[in-house]
Amino acid sequence: MNRKKEQGEQTKKQVAEAAKHLFAQKGYKGTSIEDIAAATGKSKGNIYYHFGSKEGLFQYLLDEWDRDWLEQWRERESTWFTITEKLQGLAEHIVKNDLNHPLTKAMDEFLSSEWDNSEVQDKVTEFYTAQITFYQEILQAAMADGQIQQHDARMLAVILGALMMGLGEMSRRTQVKDTLELYRQAMHVFLQGTLDPGT
Repeated sequence: MNRKKEQGEQTKKQVAEAAKHLFAQKGYKGTSIEDIAAATGKSKGNIYYHFGSKEGLFQYLLDEWDRDWLEQWRERESTWFTITEKLQGLAEHIVKNDLNHPLTKAMDEFLSSEWDNSEVQDKVTEFYTAQITFYQEILQAAMADGQIQQHDARMLAVILGALMMGLGEMSRRTQVKDTLELYRQAMHVFLQGTLDPGT
């Protein structure tokens, strides 16, 4: 990598890191390009050059969050051998890395404020499609090992995804005392359905 490109990448990372802190503190709407420029000492033009817009910068941060999430999951996944361990591990991973992530509230705000943007809608569809495939792979592996009954893995993955989304919404909007325990119980209930030969 030549020096100019290396400096460009360093600037991009610096801006992204500062923006992440500002979005976490002030929210998506409350953070302006001017705020990010002031925090980094970079010009607005420099920020637009690297990210195109505030929306583009936030999407970059969401992609980074997704990559980190998957990387951490892959590191831990090899320590779990049964579907029960994996789903309990998934519950813990989601509570730690989604519900308690510094950008969670800003992401909700971003999605509601930018929803009319077709690119944002496409990105959300792409995210959910990847998430369902991720769950499907976990469930298919468990079926192949005989740990759960044979089912339509895609349908089960959609149910699991909907369960996770619902749990996230309920835990954010209600006074749940122990969010992790809520997720663990939900995984137990989900697994009981997959283990029942009558389902």
